[in-house]
Amino acid sequence: MTDPTPGAPGGRPGSPPPPGPEDAERLPASGEPRRAADPAAEGFEGDPTAWPPDEAFDGVDLDDRGWTRRDLEAILLVADEPVPATVLAEIVGARLSEVEELLVDLAGEYARDGRGFVLRMIAGGWRLYTHPGARTAVEAFLRAGQQSRLTRAALETLAVIAYRQPVTRFQVAAVRGVNVDGVFRTLASRGLIHEAGTDPGPGQAILYGTTPAFLEQLGLNDLDQLPPIKDYLPEGVDLLDIQEQP
Repeated sequence: MTDPTPGAPGGRPGSPPPPGPEDAERLPASGEPRRAADPAAEGFEGDPTAWPPDEAFDGVDLDDRGWTRRDLEAILLVADEPVPATVLAEIVGARLSEVEELLVDLAGEYARDGRGFVLRMIAGGWRLYTHPGARTAVEAFLRAGQQSRLTRAALETLAVIAYRQPVTRFQVAAVRGVNVDGVFRTLASRGLIHEAGTDPGPGQAILYGTTPAFLEQLGLNDLDQLPPIKDYLPEGVDLLDIQEQP
């Protein structure tokens, strides 16, 4: 991984030099960061929920390499497992050599900029990870989340896993009709589910099941004491439907 480039004396690695007298008239009087003069952002400065508008994204002019880079980053943001470069190249419709070059460039860029995440090649694939230096902050955030209530989406997902375990993410998503990757991460971080093996079918997808901590949280001795599943499934969904999913 590339080390950050040295910055100005007394500053963080890679940070720009402090502004000189010639920059004074260009800096905001309040000392706040100055927004870029983007026409698409005009009128949204005071409303953080409305900025930036969709037009700001649609109006960006990228070449083919830029579109490929954008799509790669988007895929890596939602990937729960390392993704081989060959798979990424097929998905974004680019040459393997170009994708590999872009991935290396992205990994170096994130390292030099000191971002909160890093891009690594592990187990034959590429995946985003939190920056090692941010470990304390990330652990504190996850511990704080232990005290919050599970959302209805999380309860529905947990119910499907509990009653049909072992089960794959794809099977749960097929039952709920939505992407469940984020919910799976939440449930795993709270120690409620864990990897329980791999599916013997094509692709050998990871199977998930509940943990002893799940039973402890519900005050149960075993899974036979679970309450009726119908209270946690979306309306019109039969749990047996999951058996029909590939």
